[in-house]
Amino acid sequence: MMADVRVKKESNPTDAAEIENRIKELCQQFPHGITDQVIQNDMPNLEPQQRAMAINKLLSLGQLDLLRNSSGLLYRMKDIQSTSKMKGSDNQEKLVYQIIEDAGNKGIWSRDIRFKSNLPLTEINKILKNLESKKLIKAVKSVAASKKKVYMLYNLQPDRSVTGGAWYSDQDFESEFVEVLNQQCFKFLQSKAEAARESKQSPMVQRNSSLATSHEVWKYICELGISKVDLSMEDIETILNTLIYDGKVEMTIIAAKEGTVGSVDGQMKLYRGVNPIIQPTGLVTAPCGLCPVFDDCHEGGEISPSNCIYMTEWLDF
Repeated sequence: MMADVRVKKESNPTDAAEIENRIKELCQQFPHGITDQVIQNDMPNLEPQQRAMAINKLLSLGQLDLLRNSSGLLYRMKDIQSTSKMKGSDNQEKLVYQIIEDAGNKGIWSRDIRFKSNLPLTEINKILKNLESKKLIKAVKSVAASKKKVYMLYNLQPDRSVTGGAWYSDQDFESEFVEVLNQQCFKFLQSKAEAARESKQSPMVQRNSSLATSHEVWKYICELGISKVDLSMEDIETILNTLIYDGKVEMTIIAAKEGTVGSVDGQMKLYRGVNPIIQPTGLVTAPCGLCPVFDDCHEGGEISPSNCIYMTEWLDF
């Protein structure tokens, strides 16, 4: 553990400047931060008052960041760019900014900021508004909880887990857009399979000709121009996975040379459209087979076949 680290240097500086320099050296040695225990282990004969004075001076000069974790206070070298941005801010504002910066593009709830900073919620809300007005941070609505916001640095692009990626618009799931993509991806793979069958070549050649990489499917979708947002290959593979689950597509993984378009870690995914040999019976497609509340469903109850929207849709179909 970091607290148990003992540095070989045994001399204990008494000059204030030497103490400050040694603390900065320790911070550089441990970029994630140091505790009081690390400083004490490195300079065992240093008086607590001397240590506190050196740390306070470094904090006042804006050379250290003061953080709080489960083991107590943590000191870390301040980023130069961060220092210029936060010039004129008090220590509490700097602390909140640092916590938000550490959260990255996934953001952080105000409740978690309160826990990490140990500041009152009213003070945190005041600081957040001030940082937002300076355009140092921004609030982003998360698809995981529509009524909550996460805070991140102003210049960051929110993570897909926050925005929902291409499938969400203003926190609403774009089911129609997903369905269109689903249909077009399947149409592309079907056309490849039909062209392979019409070639009248050997079964193995036909099968290989019907295969398409996710990059090919992605390129086809991009050329159609049906998406208002930029889709990644990962997005297209998500759609292709839904087709696999529906039994419309099968996937094969082959070895590929490093650098080949569409390959990842020396592997490439190939997809092809398939037609079921036997059409499923109506009973198999009933929603009851996959219903997560099947055991709680009974006539007259809160969940019953008579008021089930999925059963109604299935019967209408």
